[in-house]
Amino acid sequence: MPEKSAVIIEGATVVLGDRLEAASVRLEDGQITAIDGPRDGATLVDGRGHLLGPAFVDVHGDAFERQLMPRPGTMLPVEAALFETDRQLASNGIATAFHALTLSWEPGLRSVENGRSVVSALEALAPRLTVDNRVQLRWETFCFEAIGLIRESLSGPRRPSIAFNDHTSMLMLDPSVPLQERPFDLDPDFPVVDTSTAAFADKMGERAKRAKISATDMVSLAKSMWERRPQVLAAIEEVAALGRTAGAPMLSHDDSQIKTRDFYRECGARICEFPMNRRVARAAREAGDYIVFGAPNATRGGSHLASIAAADMIREGLCDILASDYYYPAMLLGLARLKADGVAQLHELWPLVAGNPARASGLLDRGTIEVGKQADLILVDWPDGATPAVRRTWVAGREAYRALAATH
Repeated sequence: MPEKSAVIIEGATVVLGDRLEAASVRLEDGQITAIDGPRDGATLVDGRGHLLGPAFVDVHGDAFERQLMPRPGTMLPVEAALFETDRQLASNGIATAFHALTLSWEPGLRSVENGRSVVSALEALAPRLTVDNRVQLRWETFCFEAIGLIRESLSGPRRPSIAFNDHTSMLMLDPSVPLQERPFDLDPDFPVVDTSTAAFADKMGERAKRAKISATDMVSLAKSMWERRPQVLAAIEEVAALGRTAGAPMLSHDDSQIKTRDFYRECGARICEFPMNRRVARAAREAGDYIVFGAPNATRGGSHLASIAAADMIREGLCDILASDYYYPAMLLGLARLKADGVAQLHELWPLVAGNPARASGLLDRGTIEVGKQADLILVDWPDGATPAVRRTWVAGREAYRALAATH
């Protein structure tokens, strides 16, 4: 429940829509109720020397998988993993998180069975968690068994998003074709790998460890899933219809062709997540879609997959949202790197991790510091030229995290 007594954070430099400005911000009953308003007996928080910004909204984070399976094949209790994830989110200034929950035909970590466990645990733990934990139903389009769980999740109290993934086609792609340039996944002439080669078996090795089966069994399983390909279109249409009916935000993942983006847009997916080349990103921009890149990409100055750089996409107006992807601290660290590299001013960058992902997710009550908005805020210690650190996080006016420096 939100705290009932008013709190005023004063003395901080505040990230407002079009500027950074010293201001006081009043929180009450879970909302921002005043900017530079009266004290009226409110509890005061000293923000001097700190930056106060809207807390982050993460549309795609799969770092929680490392809490579930810290080593390949070694699963830990789901509830304990989610508690630890929640603590990491709060300490990194993330007030709203869509966990990228892969629903795949693979056994183990990314199985439908494990997905159901995570969804159930999040529902049961919600009153005890510190931030708004939701799920991105990261659905592998060949996994028909997940559709029932998707239907159930869409009727839950915290509306999930749906991300259309086709890693099966990526897995089966002929290696002579660059991943970033692969054809539309449903193309009848899609170039397929020779599954009898040693190279394909080696490729299956890491997946097999995660799934706790042999590489030989993983090869056989992948081949059997590929036989489902003629039924995939109907499955996509069914899931898209469920998403549209529920009003869920929908994304398509790793689009490599304009035709792919057009197809998923027609399904209702207006968020282009990690487009794999500029022409797809430009087509998404021209159509008015939201475009997502990874905050680790921005933090590192480039993609770990040798794909396009998030900083370049931001400069070119082809990125609206930065997601934590596989590393929660990257949402703040990405802002720091982009600011240091002169990509844009900080108040211009902050919407990438707060206001824009909130709007794209249909969460219009958060993401900016305005009177009437939900009081999701972070107080950041950010000395000039130094690495920033989150010191306090508020979620709906409730303090979710506090850390004092040793010299405080």
